[in-house]
Amino acid sequence: MSDPIRPPDRLVVGISGASGVIYGVRLLELLKDLPVETHLVMTRTAEVALAHETSLKVADVQALADKVHRIDDLAASVSSGSFRTLGMIVAPCSMRSLGEVANGISSNLLTRAADVALKERRRLVLLPRETPLHAIHLRNMTRLAEAGAVIAPPVPAFYNRPQTLGDMIDHTLGRILDLFDLDCGIVKRWR
Repeated sequence: MSDPIRPPDRLVVGISGASGVIYGVRLLELLKDLPVETHLVMTRTAEVALAHETSLKVADVQALADKVHRIDDLAASVSSGSFRTLGMIVAPCSMRSLGEVANGISSNLLTRAADVALKERRRLVLLPRETPLHAIHLRNMTRLAEAGAVIAPPVPAFYNRPQTLGDMIDHTLGRILDLFDLDCGIVKRWR
């Protein structure tokens, strides 16, 4: 039985339609081994990217989450500030989703949940996947950083001497989870 004063640790995972859907998938895999209840929100374009970039089905990704919310369900628990969470990670984060959140537009559950994280002063971490960046992208990122979001493009580190693409993805996601004080044991720490 959970403590009525302390709700379970919950983390909202958003997967939007940028290239790099593997970041969101692997994040859910890593969170399975941690004492965190995961709430997944995937955009329709994320589902398209999943089909192009992996051999996974949407149901495979959904099975990794504790709770799955439809993108059009603006009455879902994660759309309310009274539903307590540790915050939200959007991996990958499309420029469309980033732009909507930066401008206070909640056209779907992913952008609404991100808006809730900001307004409740919870951790919001966005992994934008776009290059090169133009001035509007940069202004939107600045606006979000000023509002308290963490902008964390999935840029690989090399001091850990990655041998595979999986090593690079894991290191990036391990560092993202560090922002929530969650350690899944995969980060090779600087010594």
